[in-house]
Amino acid sequence: MGLWLLKLPVPVMGTIILGLVYLGTAIIYWTVMSLAKQERMLRAFKAISPGMLPPISVVFALLVGFMAAQVWSDSDKAHTAVDREAGALRDAVLISTAFPDSEHRFKALIRSYIQDAVTQEWPAMGRQEATLTLAPARLSEALRLALGLQATTPGQMDAQREMVSAVKTALDARRDRIILSSSRVNWVKWTVLIAQAAVMLVAIAMVHCDNPLANKIILTIFATSVAVAIVLVASHARPFTGQISVAPTYLLQVLPEADAKAGP
Repeated sequence: MGLWLLKLPVPVMGTIILGLVYLGTAIIYWTVMSLAKQERMLRAFKAISPGMLPPISVVFALLVGFMAAQVWSDSDKAHTAVDREAGALRDAVLISTAFPDSEHRFKALIRSYIQDAVTQEWPAMGRQEATLTLAPARLSEALRLALGLQATTPGQMDAQREMVSAVKTALDARRDRIILSSSRVNWVKWTVLIAQAAVMLVAIAMVHCDNPLANKIILTIFATSVAVAIVLVASHARPFTGQISVAPTYLLQVLPEADAKAGP
């Protein structure tokens, strides 16, 4: 499934997929009906039992179910990773108030990190180009800052441990979302799903080849179902790509306010 298609709004994506499925169905119908004009082929088609249609439909439904379960699971995990990252950053920012001398610098680093994540990492994840090769500079510096704090009271010691833990949690969550951004429905699954749909359409066309009107109606109904199933899977195929992808909403919500005292 091309990236250009997955990045389209769902209505546009659905229209294109529906058109392609209808085109394929029309080709199958025309081919089968042309062959059915031959007496020998007509007898062969009519010898096919309609009882074979339900099992083929069940196989198609199972394939759709397995693929949908995968993409929905990846989407849920991506949402969870972003939520966990935002929560950890929020905790770190709140705890940083225990260290007035370093609070402004720490908030500035977290702010820069979130801005970089939204403006640079999110587009890269949408293209599946984000990697774990380099650690985020701002968050790494925030971790070093938290580790180097001079805690003088028991409360500050506890606060420092919590700050370090929160930053580490944010780093782990970032790693998870970048890994999940590379998830996709591979070409083998798409090929098998489309091939199974084509088999079902061919079987329907053969079974009802002696009644063109009924054939067209049934093929149209099943083709629409196939298109709907493909749109359902395709719209969730990549967690960070497309109209309903995972957005950095929660990260933006915990973005610390700019502070004139904070450094770059």
